[in-house]
Amino acid sequence: MSQFRADEPTLDTIADVGVLIAVEGLDGAGKRTVVDGLVDRWTRAGHRVSTFAFPRYGESVTADLAAEALHGGNGDLTDSVYGMAVLFALDRAGAAAEIAAALTHSDVVLLDRYVASSAAYSAARLDEDPDGEVVSWVADLEFHRLRLPVPDHQLLLDVDPQVAMGRASSRAANEADRPTDRYERDRGLQERTYARYRGLAEMSWMSPWSLIGDLADTETVDKLLLD
Repeated sequence: MSQFRADEPTLDTIADVGVLIAVEGLDGAGKRTVVDGLVDRWTRAGHRVSTFAFPRYGESVTADLAAEALHGGNGDLTDSVYGMAVLFALDRAGAAAEIAAALTHSDVVLLDRYVASSAAYSAARLDEDPDGEVVSWVADLEFHRLRLPVPDHQLLLDVDPQVAMGRASSRAANEADRPTDRYERDRGLQERTYARYRGLAEMSWMSPWSLIGDLADTETVDKLLLD
């Protein structure tokens, strides 16, 4: 519980080189904003920063299959919690070598969504607790069987589900190529996923976590990312 705190980590307080940081949160929480802000901040400070964003839509066949399912395609594929988790896991596994390479020449590698997203969403869909069976299965599949690197730190964007859903809907209205999917439209699922994310953070699942507040507060964002 002591690792669940509201201060944003810096490169100096986490490690000197090769730090792997995953940025997690609901769709519409503002993960891209945080990643872009950290890249700008740390690059200007002279650090070498690499980034990856998941799912890799348009780059990965498994990610595209999952996207098609979330938008009504591929029959009943989206009904399978484990099936969808496998697709997202294989997408990340396809980038494992690139992540490993980036860690050898970067001071920090930032991930826009990572394994915890499958843990949180899968537990929410099955209405299991964060320490339940499906979360353990996700960890075993991705970190042990697929040998994905474990993050050194995870940032959770603590944004109210209703706010995040509003942002996702607004984004879809303004960007024709980003319509909301089945998960994003399901308010109950978003609320349960939010609760599972909080639970994972409280139990320091796989690594220490830090909590970042509502990104709608511009002054807070500036303080967290640019001080």
